Amino acid sequence: MGSATREALAGARAQLASLDRATLPVAEDLLAAGRVIGATPQLRGAVTDAEAGVAQKRALVEAVFGGRISADAISLLVGAASNRWSNAGDFLAGVEELGIRVAAASAGDADLDAELFAFERTVAGDAELELALGSKLGSPESKVGVVDRLLDGKAAPATVAIVRHLVQAPRGRRIGEMLRSAAATVADQRGFDVATVTSAVPLTADQLTRLERSLAAQAGRSIRLDAIVDAAVLGGIRVQLGDDVIDGSVASRLSSLRQKLAG
Repeated sequence: MGSATREALAGARAQLASLDRATLPVAEDLLAAGRVIGATPQLRGAVTDAEAGVAQKRALVEAVFGGRISADAISLLVGAASNRWSNAGDFLAGVEELGIRVAAASAGDADLDAELFAFERTVAGDAELELALGSKLGSPESKVGVVDRLLDGKAAPATVAIVRHLVQAPRGRRIGEMLRSAAATVADQRGFDVATVTSAVPLTADQLTRLERSLAAQAGRSIRLDAIVDAAVLGGIRVQLGDDVIDGSVASRLSSLRQKLAG
């Protein structure tokens, strides 16, 4: 991520913080606008033109989206477009992040991150479902239909909205990667990080509590654990927090031993 994009994201998040009230329709409007911009090279180039001023960007956004999306969504979109991004791809990712953050802020106490991680595990465990949602040959409409059948009435509306968007705008990403990234964004918006803990057998409540406290002390921030049981680790645990991985699993130690013997 370039320095321009980091500054642009910081500006977009600050603008979001000033929003009077986050609602799911605003989030859906932002995500939909991002898809339109992503699918239209000429519009994408105009919106991300570094030489155009704020007034020009606002006029363009209002001309394209006026009457189609809410005033709050237009304001956030104009603000994002007025920042300088390292490239157009980063701008699209930034608009998507804004939409996901608004969805998270609108959802009250619903466990969006847990629902996104749970859906990611469901997809990862079903090759046909992963193909249906991730294939380049499938239409966006058919993918949305699959999401609706699986999640409507079983997950928070904000979770459904986020997943519906992701399957329509993969931008070269795998479905599992998108879901994990969205869950991390939701967690960050709510003021905590998510650590994925993989063990061969379920950890006890006491073990999870102690691990959560230890990780929070190291991170300097609240931590929520996403616990996964996977017999392949054999024993011990593997913890992933962001880009950091602590692998104390038996499988990892055996692999390391085999490499040393082979060398």
